[in-house]
Amino acid sequence: MAFDAKKGISCEKNIVTFVRLRLRRVRLSRFDVVSYSLLPTNIYNLMDMYNSKLFAILQHFDKYEQNRCRKYIQSPYFNRSEELLTLYEAFLKAINSSKKNGGLDKTYLWSLLQPDKPYDDVRFRKYCSDLLKLVEGYLGQEIYEKRDLQKTVNRMEAIEKRRAKVLTPTVIREAGRHLKNYPNKSAQFYLNNYLVEKALYELKDSDIKRTERNNVEKISINLDYFYVAEKLKYYCLVLMQKSIVEEDYDIKMIDEITSSVTKYNLSRSPAIAVYFQIFLLLNDKENEDYFYELIKILKENNMEFSREEAYNMYSYAINFCIGRINQGQSKYVEECFKIFKELIDTKILFREDRLRAWDFKNIVVLALRLGNYSWAEHFINKYSEKLPLAFRQNAISYNLAQVYFYQKKHEKVIELLREVEYEDVAYNLGSKAMLLATYYETDEMEPLYSLFESFRAYLNRHKDIPVNRRKNYGNLIRFTRKLTRIMPGDQSAVDKFKKELKETKNVASLNWLKEKLAELED
Repeated sequence: MAFDAKKGISCEKNIVTFVRLRLRRVRLSRFDVVSYSLLPTNIYNLMDMYNSKLFAILQHFDKYEQNRCRKYIQSPYFNRSEELLTLYEAFLKAINSSKKNGGLDKTYLWSLLQPDKPYDDVRFRKYCSDLLKLVEGYLGQEIYEKRDLQKTVNRMEAIEKRRAKVLTPTVIREAGRHLKNYPNKSAQFYLNNYLVEKALYELKDSDIKRTERNNVEKISINLDYFYVAEKLKYYCLVLMQKSIVEEDYDIKMIDEITSSVTKYNLSRSPAIAVYFQIFLLLNDKENEDYFYELIKILKENNMEFSREEAYNMYSYAINFCIGRINQGQSKYVEECFKIFKELIDTKILFREDRLRAWDFKNIVVLALRLGNYSWAEHFINKYSEKLPLAFRQNAISYNLAQVYFYQKKHEKVIELLREVEYEDVAYNLGSKAMLLATYYETDEMEPLYSLFESFRAYLNRHKDIPVNRRKNYGNLIRFTRKLTRIMPGDQSAVDKFKKELKETKNVASLNWLKEKLAELED
């Protein structure tokens, strides 16, 4: 291989492959470090730049963002260093090039920045650090440019500090227009109102004009609404987490806040109304009335929030339903399905026109459990294109297999699942459980017993599977094996099986096992 500081590195195929592997950010073992020490210094330089924060950020920019960032860096208000623009262009050239030919070698980059000076690592790193700050500044500026109300509030503060009273009427009208057009009534809405009212107080010299009525009441109520809504929102998150893992949080004043909601009728705020109802539900999960009241409030107010926040609010109701379903309360299958249909109809389910893979799977399962087979198949065909591309094919094959399983089209299930090894562990577990049930249903004993062994080996091999989930599927294997040994009509064996199944916790496909056991009693 030939190395040239001006032309960069001419990499052979194995070096290019090596660099690409390094881009995966895999933590190095001692063996890796020893191996890499044998490589030329220039390769270290190349690796270092491909692993830099600059590369990590810039590689995610599309052409539009690359151009926007270029204009930001070109602006003398933000940057006066031509070298930083040169370095930025060199990074983009390497990122956009179909040939990974070493365009990010440090010595080569230095030759672009300071062609007449010897390489200075300290100064080169300073260039990279300054460019990174510019890129971060661009990212912040992009967010700021989209927040018209925040810009108006900042202008109000600037006008007040410079005593530029001539601009006051215009900026006040502008603030009012932005507030009127604000898209939702989340806690942020009240924070925005608070900031505007606070800026108005300063603009009008209200602290000096003590005999005139001012807007302190508006400042106070908007601050109350914001504070209470946010406090309830995060306390609900704490309660939800505590139901899953043992974590202790010290949340101050929560009793005073929850009592103030009813005392001062703060539920006039949609955000407070929803989060207070979620709090009541999480605080007393045995009271079904809290669930139905939450659904009622959400239906009345779901358009008052962004899709993302509305989805998160509905998630509490969905999780409540799933908990009840897991307790065997089948009526909540329909309740949960109704919630998802509401989310589909209102488009709350979709984030940037994309559908979460787990929601897709849960919707199909609920529809199938309600016997809506045609609806489930139609849903898969209609909405699969909204799944992330990386999960799409797996989701389609797995969920279609579920439809065919419920329709007892066992040959199609086997055709879809037999040769598939899903990357996602949860999909893999579900797939193997479905295939196990299908082999049992079709009396395919040889592949069934083979699957027993491979399934158990998979559970033992994947230590990242949570213990309870591993128990679930381990018990499914064990009980299905026992089912194959019970002769129809052997009531003694059936009673023994039934007793053991009842006493065992953590069993996957429990309803299916009970159904198969009932068939052996006939």
